[in-house]
Amino acid sequence: MDALRHPRIKICCILDRSEASMAIRWGASALGLVSGMPSGPGVIDDDAIADIAAFVPPPIATFLLTSRQSAEGIVEQHRRVRTSTIQIVDAVPMEAYDALRKELPGVKLVQVIHVTGRSSIDEALTVDGKVDAILLDSGNPQLPVKELGGTGRAHDWSISRIIRERVSVPVFLAGGLRPENVREAIDIVGPFGVDVCSGVRTNGRLDERRLGAFVRACVPPFSAGK
Repeated sequence: MDALRHPRIKICCILDRSEASMAIRWGASALGLVSGMPSGPGVIDDDAIADIAAFVPPPIATFLLTSRQSAEGIVEQHRRVRTSTIQIVDAVPMEAYDALRKELPGVKLVQVIHVTGRSSIDEALTVDGKVDAILLDSGNPQLPVKELGGTGRAHDWSISRIIRERVSVPVFLAGGLRPENVREAIDIVGPFGVDVCSGVRTNGRLDERRLGAFVRACVPPFSAGK
């Protein structure tokens, strides 16, 4: 995909309908809903995810963040929450993608690649074409307690740029983004979309001042509809 100067904005770790409404009001095109994880912020139960997904109007995308690694487990979870998109935050067997396509037609698939070094380029190329998009984050699945997102750390954006240039599907950039650095990240990587959680939060809650600053940095000039 070609570089985009004005990427889509995905606000992750949405906790309830009020946060969803705030993110949509500021122009988010996608919302991330975090299910059970071994670590990290923003986890809500499947009932809350289903409630928010049903509340969000089209064409806003709703992403189920799942750490499940089997197609059967992911399908079972998705049938409860009914989001428009599944964001797979850990590695899954290659055959899982075809199984998910068969069982959940019309549901978009996004695979997270945790950028830990140049080996992440090959990881991304392996899933290219199997999913609808790739999301580059800063976790570390190799730790005793896996980090699968929400670390608040940036990774090497030069590697993210190589991945964006070499894969055929859209690329979302996550990991340590905040109002102060997102413009630089966009200019270096040229992602299709940016994804933020802790960078627009204060004491765990979505902060409208920081959210507005983030959006303005992504899409200058911007004026939110009030």
